[in-house]
Amino acid sequence: MLLDQDCVLCQAASAGELLCAACARELPSSAPGCPRCALAGTHDLECGACIADPPHYDASFAAFAYAHPVDTLIQALKYSGQLALAGLFARELHQRLGQARSVDLIVPLPLHPLRLAERGFNQAAEIAKVLSRLSGIATDARLGRRVRNTAPQTGLPWRERANNMRHAFACDGDLAGLNIAVVDDVMTTGATLDEFARTLKRSGAARVENWVVARTARGA
Repeated sequence: MLLDQDCVLCQAASAGELLCAACARELPSSAPGCPRCALAGTHDLECGACIADPPHYDASFAAFAYAHPVDTLIQALKYSGQLALAGLFARELHQRLGQARSVDLIVPLPLHPLRLAERGFNQAAEIAKVLSRLSGIATDARLGRRVRNTAPQTGLPWRERANNMRHAFACDGDLAGLNIAVVDDVMTTGATLDEFARTLKRSGAARVENWVVARTARGA
């Protein structure tokens, strides 16, 4: 028998679940958008930005829009260490991804060792572990490395974020012919995921797609 617990958002009784039924209904699903970058508004057609300057990743999927209360939950995972939320996000991603994708390996977006030591965990790796168990797709958190401790992307203008991430990653494996799913919590401009996809493809990956918990709106 599950013990009652309080909803992490409103503190109402949630009968063993992290969220009560009312708060679960408020989670904002991602809107149909560009299949390449998951930016909402193109109704499953590739957006102009991806057509004009194709990123190194091939597809992106987001479970939610980055809006309240998803933003609060992501921050609680990253900055308050509420690791049980990684399982919630993984289950939502798995459910919303639907039928099994043609993916050979799940790889979490790596943190720089200094950031990892400061936080104590990589939220992307925690989500990827649960997602691997649910999907039956292997995961490898040691394959990719972040070799530059870059300035936080949130403090930079959009156009500078790509330059900030150049040569930030390394890959220690032969990915020849493999289809890779990269897991992360939030996709904003996509600059970080683009650079990591570039790194994975230099190691031979045939296809790279992003599985993210939430996607921001344009200009967010």
